[in-house]
Amino acid sequence: MKQRRKVSIVAGACVVIFLAASAVMLHRSDELRPQATLEEVLYLSSPKVLKRASLGYDGLLADIYWTRAVQYFGGRHHAGAKSYNLLYPLLEITTHLDPQLVVAYQFGASFLAPPPPEGAGQPERAIQLMEYGVQNNPNNWKLYYDLGFVYYMNLNAYRKAADAFDRGSKIPNAHPFLRLLAAQMAEHAGEFDTARMMWSATYQNSQDRLIRQNAVEHLRALRVEEDVAHLQEAVTRFGERTGRLPANMSELASAERLPGIPVDPDGHPYKLTPEGRVEVRVPDDFPFATKGLPPGYKPQAKFHSQP
Repeated sequence: MKQRRKVSIVAGACVVIFLAASAVMLHRSDELRPQATLEEVLYLSSPKVLKRASLGYDGLLADIYWTRAVQYFGGRHHAGAKSYNLLYPLLEITTHLDPQLVVAYQFGASFLAPPPPEGAGQPERAIQLMEYGVQNNPNNWKLYYDLGFVYYMNLNAYRKAADAFDRGSKIPNAHPFLRLLAAQMAEHAGEFDTARMMWSATYQNSQDRLIRQNAVEHLRALRVEEDVAHLQEAVTRFGERTGRLPANMSELASAERLPGIPVDPDGHPYKLTPEGRVEVRVPDDFPFATKGLPPGYKPQAKFHSQP
């Protein structure tokens, strides 16, 4: 019993010394000049080493490193720094010590992803951080939302954003807004079939009138987008064959052997301008369409995507 007590006392003393040393090290780092580079490597950069050294106090040490990450970002952001070399290592250590510290993923990604001076300009690192968060917190739909947001806002990777939102929408009790976002991102990526499937699922699985109306309008816009894209391809083929533009939609339909003049979802024939553009007759009827609109057209207020 005495021997066990001695071991406990020694272990406790080691923890105190370790934490005190960490505090001194953190304080010392705050005194460094903002442009410090070599000094930054003085931090222990291996999460595995720190996890072993924490003697079971992983959560406490994670809080220390998370606090330091916030201080580091805040200090450099305030100073107008253009580099944040230590930010990702601090966040990596924090989340490996405590993989369930959700706030570190959410705010950490918002620190990493935006370009300077708003952030570190490291969206790929933000993706790594968020994927680790999703891996360790698979039932937290907010992490999928944040992941999709980084793909969309900082990388313009619509297909990957759609996938992230779609994965999150399948989590129990996920906000229905995720399903709408997934469909919109697929639409941005030009994946008509995927977007149509998602908007149809949104319509079928929601009882909210505005959400269902929103889904219907997106489905109508998708039909227009696809029609216009195919007709513009037909115009290009006609020009390559004849060396001129078709005189009108009737000539184009005849050349393409279509059963008749193509019409939009409301039954209005698409029109062909002298410049070879395919346009809808009444653009205000399709508030979410981005193709087939007259030059300079400004749409009326659209339905809100959010429920």
